[in-house]
Amino acid sequence: MNMLDFYIRVVKALDEIGAPYMIVGAFGGTMFGITRATHDIDIIVDLREADFEALSERFPLPRYYADPEMIKNSVEMGIMFNIIDSSEGYKADLVPLKREPEYQLAFDRRIRETFTDEHDKPFEAWVAQPTDIIIGKLRAWDEGRSNKHPDDIFAVLFFCLRGYSNHQVNLDEITREAARIGQEALDMWNKTLARAKEEIQRGSTSRKW
Repeated sequence: MNMLDFYIRVVKALDEIGAPYMIVGAFGGTMFGITRATHDIDIIVDLREADFEALSERFPLPRYYADPEMIKNSVEMGIMFNIIDSSEGYKADLVPLKREPEYQLAFDRRIRETFTDEHDKPFEAWVAQPTDIIIGKLRAWDEGRSNKHPDDIFAVLFFCLRGYSNHQVNLDEITREAARIGQEALDMWNKTLARAKEEIQRGSTSRKW
C-alpha cells in the first residue's frame, strides 16, 4: 500500500460510516481536468459525535493511530488532525470545517463523483464543485504563490469551458472571490482565464481547417 492508497482508504472509511466530508485540492480537481500527479488528498470533514469512535474503529491499534478523543478535541477546537499508519509511516491530514469556515458554501454544494484508485477500481466520493476547486486554488496561491495553482486552475477552466464536464464554472463568482482575496489574485485569475479562452479558441479555429 502506498501513500495514495492510504488516503483513499481514509476517504472510503469516511464514506462507509456516513461522516460528512469533501475532497478539495488537486486530487478533487482530477474530476475536472487536473492531470498533475499528487501523493495526498486534501480532505475537509464536519464530523459529528458518533463519527469519532466509528472512524477510530476503522483504524485500530497497534498499526494505526486514530484516537477518538484526539479526533473529538481537534474537531471541537478546529485543529487539523491525523490518521497515522505506523507500519508504513503514512499520515492522512483531515481538516475540520470549523477551521476553514470559508469552505462552508462549497461543503453545502459538494457533489458525488466516481474516482479510480491506484488499482483502477472505481469508488464514489464527495468532492467540491469545479468552481470551488478553483476558488480553493486561488486561496492557496495567495498563501504560497506556487506556480502549480495557476496551472491547475487553467486545467479546470479548459476542461469545463471546453464542455468536457457536466458541471459549469461560475466565472462571475470566481472573479468576485479573486477580487476579495486581493489585486494580485485577481490579476492572476484574469490572466489564467484569458489563457484558457485563447487556447480553446485556438483549438476551435484549427479544427476548421
